[in-house]
Amino acid sequence: MGFSPKKELVRFLQEDIGNGDVTSNIITNKKIVAKIITRQVCIVAGVQFAKEIFTMNGCRVKILRKDGAHAKPNQIIMEIAGPARSILRCERTVLNLLSRMSGIASTTNKLVKIVKSVNPKTDMYSTRKTAPGLRFFDKEAVMIGGGKKHRVTLSDMIMIKDNHIASEGSMVELIKRAKKKSNTFEVEVDTKSDAITAASLGVPIIMLDNFTPQKITSTILALKKLGLRNKTRLEASGGISAKNIRKFAKTKVDMISIGSITNSTKAIDFSLEV
Repeated sequence: MGFSPKKELVRFLQEDIGNGDVTSNIITNKKIVAKIITRQVCIVAGVQFAKEIFTMNGCRVKILRKDGAHAKPNQIIMEIAGPARSILRCERTVLNLLSRMSGIASTTNKLVKIVKSVNPKTDMYSTRKTAPGLRFFDKEAVMIGGGKKHRVTLSDMIMIKDNHIASEGSMVELIKRAKKKSNTFEVEVDTKSDAITAASLGVPIIMLDNFTPQKITSTILALKKLGLRNKTRLEASGGISAKNIRKFAKTKVDMISIGSITNSTKAIDFSLEV
């Protein structure tokens, strides 16, 4: 069966409820109105999923700040009306998802702005360094923040990495096999000579793994001299952060991938007030 975001949202909520919300069960289930407020400057992400969780539980939702919108501290993101037990049962699951997704979107947006200010043609990508079980939502947050997803699952594209090469013993042989399977695939290299070899063999995308900006510049110059630069897309990956991403963008690589936007982003503070 295919992936279903709605089923995942149900699973998230059930994880929090367990065998029942014993606290909410002791309050009167009257109709109440609540609002979700952000406590920080951020790019809002996850609003549609938050709405889905509430509506699945018999609540009405009015969205005041859409996914991708800028929000200021103490700004109301959405208003919710419905049974008290339903709203309070959903509270923590909704806030957790909004906090994580908005954190990822906000961090992504800051880095994308830096990259685009240096080189508008360079795109920033997420990696598969996501929280297990949350990849779909992490990747959606990256998109909302202005980044791109790259591979979501291993089935999306052939990517020949160092351990594949170490296992098989030949990068060249794996490239030949990949070309028979697909027109779009990627090969990870850790030396300039391997990058030149991969480009000469017609690899569509080459990941320059843990290359310094200087080493990337040198590799691009070598590829230009051989007439190979425009025949492949180059991705910079490894050791890239907010502190040095500008230097990587200046190399004019086509892609910059950065794992920290999904594996170590600080959450945004939201609260729900009745």
